[in-house]
Amino acid sequence: MNTSKRVVYRLPGRSFPAVLSALLMVCSAVVRIVWACGEDAISRPTLWLQIFLPIAANAVFALTVLESGRDRLYRTAVAVWMGCVFFAVKAFTFPSVIHMVLCLCLYALVAVLYTATVTGRVPTQIPLWFLFGLPLLYHIFVEDLLGKQGWPLHDWLPEVSVLCCMASLLCCSLGMRRHIPAEGEYVRRFGDRNDGRRVRSLSPIFAVSPYIMKTRNTSQNFLEDALEVTNLERYVLEKRQAGLEGFGMLHALLAAYVRTCAAYPGLNRFIAGQKIYTRDREIEVNMTIKKEMSVDSPDTVIKVTFDAADTAETVYRRFHEKVQQVKEAPEDTSFDALAGLFNLVPGLALKALVALLQAADYFGWLPRFLTKLSPFHGSLYITSMASLGIPPIYHHLYDFGNVPVFCSMGRKRKVYETRRDGSVVLRKYVDCNYVTDERIVDGFYYAAAMRCLHGLLHDPWQLDRPPEKVERDQD
Repeated sequence: MNTSKRVVYRLPGRSFPAVLSALLMVCSAVVRIVWACGEDAISRPTLWLQIFLPIAANAVFALTVLESGRDRLYRTAVAVWMGCVFFAVKAFTFPSVIHMVLCLCLYALVAVLYTATVTGRVPTQIPLWFLFGLPLLYHIFVEDLLGKQGWPLHDWLPEVSVLCCMASLLCCSLGMRRHIPAEGEYVRRFGDRNDGRRVRSLSPIFAVSPYIMKTRNTSQNFLEDALEVTNLERYVLEKRQAGLEGFGMLHALLAAYVRTCAAYPGLNRFIAGQKIYTRDREIEVNMTIKKEMSVDSPDTVIKVTFDAADTAETVYRRFHEKVQQVKEAPEDTSFDALAGLFNLVPGLALKALVALLQAADYFGWLPRFLTKLSPFHGSLYITSMASLGIPPIYHHLYDFGNVPVFCSMGRKRKVYETRRDGSVVLRKYVDCNYVTDERIVDGFYYAAAMRCLHGLLHDPWQLDRPPEKVERDQD
């Protein structure tokens, strides 16, 4: 199916309609909570379904609009279906059968039409204006003004909550903006995440393997590699002479890895929720650094995002700027601040919080700002042992998050080798150890990618030019 032909609806989270829509949903939840605090409301056991379900729907809708409205507005359909279930359950309490049937049909229409619209199957959102606007007017001018005169304030609260909910949906439908995708542009749909899209055309063995090998830590393979760096040393020296201060083999290795992902995009896949996703051209690299090279200096983590078409100079500048920003900052980084907040949570509560975050990550509901800060989410985690003067280690993959590859680069070493003619030559090598998640691609793919990486590092001047073509991972 060519999803690029669909209409995409967007509602940027910082726009006025998005903020107003989310605010109205929050008001709906608050009003219902106030109403539920009444003794009469609490005394009826079946009413819990009428309390928690709508409040959950309000919260999910508000968060989704603000966090995913720009590119995944279709996810608000989940909250709308939750709300329709709430209203459907409530409809069975109506004394009139005709009223109950008409309301059930209306709720079904709302759920189906809203879902069809935000998923791009309906080319206009105008029907939603009438679907939400007319019932809102009916509630205000017919049911409320004519049929509920003299009600006590407490009995009015559920009605106010419903009005806020309908007003929020109307505001959302009015604020939607149509976007016609360009040829070849991928349209996000259900099953995609905010940090990647679902790879759906995999062979059965790859689709099933995450259910059999459930964790990264039990699915990791270890690879030991050695890079002959004669040409690489010349390349690094040229870059430093050209003004790229501090340019080193780490930058060259990162640039080569980014370029390898352009040719072998399967390296940029990850596992989440027992499904395989790809980040396409967005390559996120994590690295632990110290502000000062001393034992007492605290560690912090940087995350740098690259594009598959980046050259070596672009990779260097982005990485160098991020490192300098962290080292020169007088205050803690965003990651440090987040870790500090977690540290304030008591032990058992922290364990429950982490479990909650893992569950949210499993279903793809973790907010993007958290995955951007998290060192456990990304395309590659890299560490350099060269600055410490020790060989590379084999570092395990993290079960939390989704980083599929961990690379450890060691110090430079010298080796005397014998040529075919019997002469002895001194060569220099840099060892690199990789720990990989075997579930994202097979061994043949990894081998081909490693050959590409070696070819780039043997002739690193290729990295000064953008790639002729950036391959796209399969759908």
